This record gives sequence, C-alpha cells and structure tokens, in this order.
Amino acid sequence: MRDKKLEVLISLAALLLVAHTIDHVARDLRWPLTPEAIPFLAATLAILAIVLGALALYRRGRLGARFWTIFGALSVTVGWLGHFSPFSEQPPQYIFHAYQSAAVGGLAVAALFGLMATLIAITVYAGMLWARGQRA
Repeated sequence: MRDKKLEVLISLAALLLVAHTIDHVARDLRWPLTPEAIPFLAATLAILAIVLGALALYRRGRLGARFWTIFGALSVTVGWLGHFSPFSEQPPQYIFHAYQSAAVGGLAVAALFGLMATLIAITVYAGMLWARGQRA
C-alpha cells in the first residue's frame, strides 16, 4: 500500500541528493573532467537511478516499506562514514570552508544536513510502516 508521506520524503531525498551532488561537483571536480571523476559521476547517477526506479516500483506496489527501511539505513551509514565519521576527509567544516562565499558554503552544508535528516526520517518512518505491515 502506498504511503504519500513516504513518497514525499523519498522525493525530497532525491532532490537533496542532486543538491549534494552539485556541491561535490563544484568542490571536487575540475574541468575538463579527468578519468578519476568518471566513477564518482557514474556512482551518483546509478544511485539516483535506483532511487527513482525504486520509487516508481513502490508506486506500483512492487516494493514496500522494507526496501526503503534497508535502503535508508544503508544510505545513512554511507553518508555518516563519508561526512561525519572521525575518518572522513570531507566533514561539514571542510565543505563549508571549500567555498569563498560563506552563504554558498552554508547552503552546501545545509543540503548535506537536510539529506541526512531526510534519510533518517525515511528509515524510521518506513521502519514503522514495515513493522505495522508485519503485525497485520
């Protein structure tokens, strides 16, 4: 059964993923693109394709809350390891200071925090939906 709130959260996460990707491109990639940039861009496009494809399957009733709970938990883990762990090379402070403009740096950090908060909300909310479905 489709849940509109979950669909909105997933759509918001997809938009924030695009914003975070734009931040990575602005900070990390140089033009013309080097061969090292191709795996990053390919992985990002693959993740976005998975999210949009899974959202379409969810809307058709082919995927459920279990998928979004697991996918969300994995996404939060990757995001935490990439930006919040003690071993991260690009914590929020690095992102903020990578820009000459404090406003742009703040926007980039806000996109990261928004993405992480949305992924956590997806994981928790989808987990609740999944648990309710198992009891029924």
